[in-house]
Amino acid sequence: MNNKVLYHIKDKAIWVVFVLLFIAFTIANPRFITPNNLITIARQVSMYGIASIGMTFVILLGGIDLATGSIITFVNILCAYFMVHNGLNMYVAILLSLVVATLIGTLNGFMVSTVGMPALIATFATQTIFAGLAYLLSGGSPINGFTEKFKMIGQGYVGPIPVPVIIMIICFAVGSFILNKTYFGRYFYAVGGNEEAAQLSGIRVGRVKYLVYSLSGLFAGLAGIVMLSRTNSGQPTAGIGYEFDVITCVVLGGVSVTGGFGKLSNVIAGVLIIGGLTNGMVLMNVSSYTQMVVKGLVLAFAVGFDCIQKRKHSN
Repeated sequence: MNNKVLYHIKDKAIWVVFVLLFIAFTIANPRFITPNNLITIARQVSMYGIASIGMTFVILLGGIDLATGSIITFVNILCAYFMVHNGLNMYVAILLSLVVATLIGTLNGFMVSTVGMPALIATFATQTIFAGLAYLLSGGSPINGFTEKFKMIGQGYVGPIPVPVIIMIICFAVGSFILNKTYFGRYFYAVGGNEEAAQLSGIRVGRVKYLVYSLSGLFAGLAGIVMLSRTNSGQPTAGIGYEFDVITCVVLGGVSVTGGFGKLSNVIAGVLIIGGLTNGMVLMNVSSYTQMVVKGLVLAFAVGFDCIQKRKHSN
């Protein structure tokens, strides 16, 4: 009984931290809790939230995807290039861009699963490659000139709710369905918990890795499309550093860095905390360098806490 109570306390602790953070920033600056600012936070976290779903799958597998930020950037530029320089219909441009994003994820899966490269090195390589390709494709300059219809994706509303937030909610619903209602989701946990045991039980580990990294690329690509529409400009630096924030959101949400444990529902809290933390520090005029220090400390704390919990469990 005590163990069950302890488990539920740990499970809900992230939401307690979320509430306390919002209370603290509201006391420090009452503008933080205004409807306009909350909508701003919701828009800002939508990109983190969408990309964090794919990252959750990867980390559940015991892997890492450092290419997330570069995929966001490359899709940002590629979709803009398709629409502005090639004159493609927005739906065709979006579809082709998402296919490319998925293929980049599949490339990561190939290097990790078939070639046997460590995920850290494989995804760092693709991070560098596609960051460079984004500059080459854009010539280092922004790409502008989109239709009003395309702008609706990142700037529109359905009633009082921003469209990016609706997209994020749908993505979380799809991600939760995959994890909780499909056998693929169970495979993610099994491979992350013990890859060798999963292999012996008949799970095709290689295929699971291909699927997970492909999904990570797809969700990162979708985040890139939303960002492009929201900023109304294809920028060759759009997604720089996003992989750090996305990883922090996922780990802060309780997904174990060693794989096999975590829930998407808590990742939502991690996303909101990082979004609220970033917005709150901006309102308080905290310098960007100090923000980097704070976010680094948050990531270190989250990973350290996970490692301590794992050590206690193993003992």
